[in-house]
Order: sequence, then structure tokens, then C-alpha cells
Amino acid sequence: MNEIVAYSFPRAGFLGNPSDGYFGKTISFAFNDFGVELRLVESERMRFKPGVVDDATFASPEDLVRDLRLYGYYGGIRLLKAVSKRFFEYCMDHGIAIARRNFTVSYKINIPRLVGLSGSSAICSAMLKALTAFYEVEIPIELKPTLCLEAERELGINCGFQDRVIQIYNGLVFMDFERSFVEANNHGKYERLDVSLLPNVYVAYDANRAEESGKAHSAVRRRFENRNVDVLSAMSEFADIAQKGRDALVAGRKDLLPALVNANFDLRARIFDIADENRRMVMTARSSGASAKFAGSGGAIVGTFENEDHFRVLSAALRTIGCTTIRPSIATDDMAPGRSLGKWRNA
Repeated sequence: MNEIVAYSFPRAGFLGNPSDGYFGKTISFAFNDFGVELRLVESERMRFKPGVVDDATFASPEDLVRDLRLYGYYGGIRLLKAVSKRFFEYCMDHGIAIARRNFTVSYKINIPRLVGLSGSSAICSAMLKALTAFYEVEIPIELKPTLCLEAERELGINCGFQDRVIQIYNGLVFMDFERSFVEANNHGKYERLDVSLLPNVYVAYDANRAEESGKAHSAVRRRFENRNVDVLSAMSEFADIAQKGRDALVAGRKDLLPALVNANFDLRARIFDIADENRRMVMTARSSGASAKFAGSGGAIVGTFENEDHFRVLSAALRTIGCTTIRPSIATDDMAPGRSLGKWRNA
């Protein structure tokens, strides 16, 4: 029996996000403190087994209402199906013959849900990794994130390139999504950066601040497509922040990063509606002397700190408002995550 095991990890948008969905530039890193473990095994018929995200059991009517308000009516199976469809279409479109065999796929995930750490796209990228291994198909690495993006967009998910790129590449990556290049090549320009260039970074999150990222982007997306001057200017500024961050990292100027992190959030607050509880995370971190911005679209933040003593002060401050703070372990390969995937981790 042929079994493939694939992993993908959460990501933190370090600089430039959310301009990846608007032809901008970003820097992102993947970290393996949590993850998706996906198993694909040969079987007579094709079967997609439900995971914890597909669970339909609830403790009470209140539990059901809260769950559906936060997470909606859809789980991980639709993601697995969509990526599979896009993979098979890619093979057909490129004349790639694949073995006539089926599989059963199952997955486990402990990435905190809907706090901007990209759990859904981790399911997608893990599925694509498993499919290419199972069917022994070579796809250029720069196109793999695009296939995941296309699968999610087919489901109506409002998303950009960044999450899928970093979950395929791992490590620390600078991404340039200049419009003419993307439209000509169907992918951006991706530059791996040495993870040792990063300053001390932290990630903090609170599952109770969960929010569906598409809601945050829908209004801004409409303004962008209508060529709103403020939104167009902001996206250009986000890209400039990422470029300055990349140049500072390569030059060994870690001291320049905190101001860029803070500027990224301040710019976001100019054009996006920021929920009070999410703004409080950023301001609490800053009150300790750390830099802070959203890791995604709210519910988790990322930033820099000075040393171990400073990290303890930062963690204590964020703990008072219900946040868990970690020093992320940067994922440089597809090895298993550092925490057990035996059960869902909500905090």
C-alpha cells in the first residue's frame, strides 16, 4: 500500500501584507510550531475523509451558532477536492500522463483557526504536495502556489498569493507581485532569504478574536477595483515597506525592521476597518516596547523584540488580554511540526 505523508505550516506576513492581493510586495515566514499533516494512501475509489475542520457535532445550540458565525458552513474537504481538481486539470492541460490509481486522503490540523495564520491554505498546499508525490508529477515550484490560489478562488475565497507561496517554499521569502510580470507569468518573483537575517520575532494570537479574512478584504477590494486613490496609494506604500525591509535584511540592518513593522500596521489602519479587540493586541504589544502588526487579517500579530527579558515582559502584557505569545520556529523544510497533531489546539 503506497502512502504519502505531507506537511504544511502556518505563516506570518512580516512586511508588505496585504498588498500581495493587489500587485504589491511582501515578506513572509513559515513556522512549524503548528501544522497540517495530510496522509494520502492508495485505494480502490477516491475518498476524502473529514477532519476536525469538518466536524458537525456541537455541545449546545449556542455552540452551533457561534461556530457557524465564525467558521461558516464549509470545512476542509472542499479544499482537498478543489486542489485535486486543479491538479488533474493542470496535468491534462500540459499533456502529463498520470497513473490510473485512486487514493483516500485524511488530514489533521492544529493551526489556530481564523486568526490570520493561514490554516485553510495550509490544507491546500499540503494536498498539492501529496498529489505531486503520489502521482510522481513535477510542477515548477513557482507555479505550485498559483495552483493552490486558483483552487481557492474557484471556491469563492478572497485571497492573494503570499500564503501559498510561503507554505510551498518555507523559510523566509521576499515576494514581488508586479502586475505586468504576474499577468504574463501567472506567478510572482520569489526570493529566498537567509532566516538568520531575521531579528528576534514573536507571534501572538487569541482564538477568541477569530474573524474570516474575506470580510476584511471585500470593501477594500471594491475600492481597489474602482481605482480609489487612497487604496492605490496605500498598496504602493505597503510594497515600498516590504522592499525597504528586504534591503535592510540583506544589508544586516536589523535595527531598521521595528519601525517598518509598525508603519505597516499604521498604514493598514488607514484603509481597513480594524476591530477594537485586534487593535488592542497591537497596542498592548507596542506598550511593552515591541513592534507589532497583523500576521494576517486579525486575531494574530507578529513583531520584533529586543532580548529574552523583553520577551518575558511582552508575553506577560499580552497574557493580560488573553493572548498566547510564542517565539516561532522557522520552518525551513517539510518536516513534521513541533507540536502534536493529535487534537485541535484552540489556544
